[in-house]
Amino acid sequence: MARGDLTDDEWALVGALLPAERGRWSRPAQDNRRFLNGMLYVLRVGCPWRDMHERYGKWNSV
Repeated sequence: MARGDLTDDEWALVGALLPAERGRWSRPAQDNRRFLNGMLYVLRVGCPWRDMHERYGKWNSV
């Protein structure tokens, strides 16, 4: 977990509100927590989506 990512307690509150990722045959399911952390990173830092850090996944998947 990187600085600024959701803690376990924060994720316990928010995670239940998000729909489960089912995945599709062309795109496997990923971790919603990682995607949410990626979105919050872009909002916090103010960077373009394409410059998002690699640890959050592909910029066009988040």
